[in-house]
Amino acid sequence: MATIARGARAVGRGVREVLLTLAAIGGVICIVLVILAFTGGYSLIMFKTGSMTPTIPAGSVALVQRIPASDIAVGDVVTVDRGAALPITHRVTDVEPTDADGSRLITMRGDANDVEDPAPYTVTEVRVVRGSVPALANVIVWFGSPWVLGEITLGASLLVVWAFWPRRERAVSGDSSDTGDESEAAGALVAAGERRRDRRP
Repeated sequence: MATIARGARAVGRGVREVLLTLAAIGGVICIVLVILAFTGGYSLIMFKTGSMTPTIPAGSVALVQRIPASDIAVGDVVTVDRGAALPITHRVTDVEPTDADGSRLITMRGDANDVEDPAPYTVTEVRVVRGSVPALANVIVWFGSPWVLGEITLGASLLVVWAFWPRRERAVSGDSSDTGDESEAAGALVAAGERRRDRRP
């Protein structure tokens, strides 16, 4: 029974360490994303349509960076804000300067489309796609549910309590080992005193 109990405690410690490590990694990722957003103009966008398939299929999440229009090159996949309409993310097929300082007239087309977008876009800045992860949008939407967020918060709280809850067994075992050491030391002192008495004439 003692062996089983020790094995169960070891498994519990292992599970706790794994969960704490995963939580720490998630926290580091969030911190890095916040730093990138403030310092490098990075953000995340989700693709609801398949106009960029197969390069970026529907349900993907892309990391984008805001850049000035002067840095746009043919072949870039960029996101253009369109005022009241939703932003559009397509590949740049042509770039032309305009009379306005710093702006560009760009033509775009989705990789899954046969023709360019109906009209070119005059932009002073865009968000260029730096990378994407397929199917991650569904996970983000799932995590955005209030019920899921509540369960995650509750689980994280229980994990912290479990990780830092005092362990009585360790304290007891430590006390018993200390008592044993003290008993051995006392026995050694008594034996030494008896030897000294025996040596007296």
